[in-house]
Amino acid sequence: MSISDFRKKKLLFLFNVFFDVNQSGEIDVKDFEMAIERVCKLRGWSKDTPKNKETYDLMMEIWTGLRSKADKDNDGQVSVDEWCNMWDAYAKDPSSVMDWQNAYMNFMFDLEDASHDGGIDVTEFTLVCSSYGLEKNECEEAFSKMAQGQTDVTREQFAALWKEYFAAEDVNAPGNFIFGKTSF
Repeated sequence: MSISDFRKKKLLFLFNVFFDVNQSGEIDVKDFEMAIERVCKLRGWSKDTPKNKETYDLMMEIWTGLRSKADKDNDGQVSVDEWCNMWDAYAKDPSSVMDWQNAYMNFMFDLEDASHDGGIDVTEFTLVCSSYGLEKNECEEAFSKMAQGQTDVTREQFAALWKEYFAAEDVNAPGNFIFGKTSF
């Protein structure tokens, strides 16, 4: 069974908005370096700060894991097809999660939980998601759908929503909204 159009659209959104920063159609280390700069700028972590170095090291660990899992032709880049195939394999068996995938999920949770109170609220969520070009109103709506009436989303809830994002075929599944987009 091939990947559905709906799931492919979700994966391509994530690929294009968060990873393929230079819009080349492939993800490479330069994309990750630009993504790191974007994140650090958003949070006000200047180049020579410990938080900037921590973010750089973690994102490079994520890149190494992503490349080792997805880069099937070993060209140092992850193509759209390689990206979709990797996440499709994850969707078929979420128990096979790789360390880098957990690191990425936790990174996103920590990035959004700016107050470090163990939960993401609508303001924190909207700030991060809108920094990737989404409209504030759409991010707020996505948070409402994701949080299902709660005022915040805990790490445990986020982990469940994360799995749902990559596996769900139901367009109304709350996990579909974890990156701030309301429709695909």
